[in-house]
Amino acid sequence: MAKVVTFGEIMLRLAPPLYTRFVQTDLYTALYGGGEANVAVSLANYGVSVKYVTKLPKHEIGQGAVNSLRKFGVCTRHITRGGDRVGIYFLEKGASQRPSKVVYDRANSAIALANREDFNWEEILDGAEYFHFTGITPALKNNLPQICEDALKVCKAKGIIVSCDLNYRKNLWTKQEAGETMAKLMPYVDVCIANEEDAADVFGIHAANTDITSGEINHDGYIDVAKQLIDRFGFKKVAITLRESITASDNNWAAMLTDGTTTVFSKKYPVRIVDRVGGGDSFGAGLIYSMLNNMGMQESLEFAVAASCLKHTIEGDFNLVSVDEVSKLAQGDGSGRVQR
Repeated sequence: MAKVVTFGEIMLRLAPPLYTRFVQTDLYTALYGGGEANVAVSLANYGVSVKYVTKLPKHEIGQGAVNSLRKFGVCTRHITRGGDRVGIYFLEKGASQRPSKVVYDRANSAIALANREDFNWEEILDGAEYFHFTGITPALKNNLPQICEDALKVCKAKGIIVSCDLNYRKNLWTKQEAGETMAKLMPYVDVCIANEEDAADVFGIHAANTDITSGEINHDGYIDVAKQLIDRFGFKKVAITLRESITASDNNWAAMLTDGTTTVFSKKYPVRIVDRVGGGDSFGAGLIYSMLNNMGMQESLEFAVAASCLKHTIEGDFNLVSVDEVSKLAQGDGSGRVQR
């Protein structure tokens, strides 16, 4: 039985090599990734028993997605097979002052057209301790908001801890749609994860005296954002990632965690970015791992931020690091010296 269950869409990722642009490339590298799948792979690499749930076609591209998870030890037994297509996203990696770009081709994917009957949540969640999803999954609309709610009701009945990364995507739904749908799901959530924009975009809660385009972050403003989220939805914990975007190539990366009474901030990492896709997911996975291992709030946050810092240096959606590597960075060994 899996300790952790994650649910969402895994997509085929097509990206030009290095930093070439869509309009100049003749070649695309193919990988797989998606918010909740990324979390599952991270946890499997940490030695956690984890199950990933989605719906994928029976053809070879769908099987490729399944295999991409299996090779890291993620349980795929409850992936429903059916439908005609795997969602695709195209990624053009930015550099310096040129931002990265993502183009989605995911309409009518197998999971987007899934039915409530495709998932037996009583069976899927049997023996689980933790369930994770993101705001991207209900944003696929059709039956997905209700499917998410079905899962969350079973979690509540079984006493399973639930975390949700808000992950607002403007290309999938409007702020109004996101706010209305997510507000119905949040009462089932114990741990809310957000970035500097999500709380504002989804729930209209803004951090005071903060400008994400200039990289100026006000800690007191984010404490207030987290308090408002806790007051509105009753979360047990709120984690907010704090990204200071200097350029597409260089960011400062940190986070905060609060339970409404105690608030902690992590150390700040200057990051030279290789691939930032999956950075938030690696933070979420680090937080889940640390909570499963009963770490204190400060230690939990430092582990999650260090894990995410390392992800920014790795190509692809998946964070391919070990607990030992994350712990060394969290404890201060960030020199990058060759390990012999």
